[in-house]
Amino acid sequence: MPTSAEILARRFRGAGEQSDHVSGLLTFTCAVALFAVVDTSAKWLILAGLPALMVAFVRYFGALVMIVAVALPRDGLGAFRSVNPKLQLLRSICLMFSTVLNFIALTYLPLSTVVSIMFAGPVMTTLLAVPLLGEKITARRMAAVLLGFSGVLVVMQPWGDGFQPAMLISVCAMTATSLYFILTRRLANEAQVTQQLWSTSVASLVLLPVALTQWSWPHDAVEWSVLLFIGPVALAAHTLVVRAHRLAAASVLAPVIYLQLIFVSITGYLIFGAVPGLSVIVGGGIIIAAGLWLRQIDRAAVSRRV
Repeated sequence: MPTSAEILARRFRGAGEQSDHVSGLLTFTCAVALFAVVDTSAKWLILAGLPALMVAFVRYFGALVMIVAVALPRDGLGAFRSVNPKLQLLRSICLMFSTVLNFIALTYLPLSTVVSIMFAGPVMTTLLAVPLLGEKITARRMAAVLLGFSGVLVVMQPWGDGFQPAMLISVCAMTATSLYFILTRRLANEAQVTQQLWSTSVASLVLLPVALTQWSWPHDAVEWSVLLFIGPVALAAHTLVVRAHRLAAASVLAPVIYLQLIFVSITGYLIFGAVPGLSVIVGGGIIIAAGLWLRQIDRAAVSRRV
């Protein structure tokens, strides 16, 4: 039988883990809210007349300036040293394309529609992991994948008048995001600061010449503030994601990402007067159910291995 001291130690350990889980969930919720702010700000700037590629460049360059200001004095140029530069470059390009395509889609689509399609990322990642990572797909995983894509079809409604070609851009953005996550898994041993330096610097260098050819100065102080604000907020969101995953397991945090649909529905209504349609609500719900099902399958698989 365990001693009194062992029982007390277990209770304190359990209380500590529960506290960490709560802190992790709150931190991740803040990160998801900030991502909603970034998407809303990007859409507002683009509708105000600023080119999408210019907004994407400022988003990455603003984050790069802040990372360099912190990393270089501490780590020097060694912070850029990657264990696999080719994969790191490919990962950074995938993230850049995801952002650019997402911002372009936001030009034409409501925030809730874009976010709902992006929620299919885990479903696409499951499919792409088969040829790229050599993972096996079971019957249950395939059923969850099919459920997820049925939700995407409900959101897009390619058979009806609600379909917009820009939805295909959002699907491409979601695919680029899935590739980014797969490559991030391949680079799991890479330092976080190195990954951030590569992703922001590659995107800034690639987008700079295009942004300059399309450059349009903000019209007033409000547009200037939002434009300069978008990069630091995106960096803060990514930093909070890392912090949250240090406090709680990914399986605990995963469902929180779906709060983004609520956040963008709120900001979309307050800023643009947009209300999610029934197809977005139903399709988004199906996609969320598929994502949670895949998460449950993954947790069961890990438990069996342990």
